[in-house]
Amino acid sequence: MADEDRAQAQSRTALRRVTRARQRRRWAVEGVAVLVCLVVLISYLASRPDSKPGDDQAGGSGDVPAGAARPTGHPATDGRTVEAGPAMPGLRPRQRPPSPDPTPSASAPVAPPASPRPVVLSVTRGEMPAEVDLTAVGTRDWMHWGERGGRLTVRKRAGSGEIVDAGGAGTRVGWDGNQESVRWSDGSSERSARGRSNGVYTCGAGNGFTLAIAGSGEPRTVQLYGGIWMARGRLEVRLSTGGPSSAAVLEDPYTSQSAQFTIRSTVPKGARLLLTWTVEKVFTPRCGNVGLQAVAVR
Repeated sequence: MADEDRAQAQSRTALRRVTRARQRRRWAVEGVAVLVCLVVLISYLASRPDSKPGDDQAGGSGDVPAGAARPTGHPATDGRTVEAGPAMPGLRPRQRPPSPDPTPSASAPVAPPASPRPVVLSVTRGEMPAEVDLTAVGTRDWMHWGERGGRLTVRKRAGSGEIVDAGGAGTRVGWDGNQESVRWSDGSSERSARGRSNGVYTCGAGNGFTLAIAGSGEPRTVQLYGGIWMARGRLEVRLSTGGPSSAAVLEDPYTSQSAQFTIRSTVPKGARLLLTWTVEKVFTPRCGNVGLQAVAVR
């Protein structure tokens, strides 16, 4: 019985030795495998270029050749390459310098708005020439009164239309036989005429004519050809918008007299130059008057 127990104890001891030997071999195999893996990993890391964490986000990867663009996922941009440009100090390999900010395009300077021309307004009186060529002095526009007994007014054909007959107080009467005459070659209702000495007149203090010339902002010269008979006539010039005014007087207590009034002005666009040619005083109860022959604008 004792021999049998001894044999069983020896058998168990041998079995434990075998188990320990197998366990040591398994640990040895696993240790070798781990060592091999470590050697492979160290060899792999040693073969890569020097890199730091964040290099992939900074613009490069060991799997992408230098100078090749990383796929973006957009069909229109995949496959394109971008030149890396010259190296700059302080940049890691394959890291591109930042793109410079676009230079703002230089826009042409805006010209300041033109200053409005100062208002110019003056009137002078001179002798009326023996014959006035309305076509020559009225390059922009002209009007002549007195045709057909004062019923017809002739205008410049294709003129600017700047002259407006605004009426006036008193009854207009046509007359013929003025000592000075007018002529033209570009009339509307009557194409051409020479030696016309007619016009219109109105009698009595306070009566007369009112004309308007449209403003354009440009310098203009207006010629008014008129006269008086035993009266004092007053030509007053002003702007429709107010401001400066100017005047000239023609007087003869005994007979008739004609004059050429020259008005120089710069009237703003939208305003009008107003001319009033009126009887300021009469020297006879027999129709002391002012007369109007023509007006021209250049």
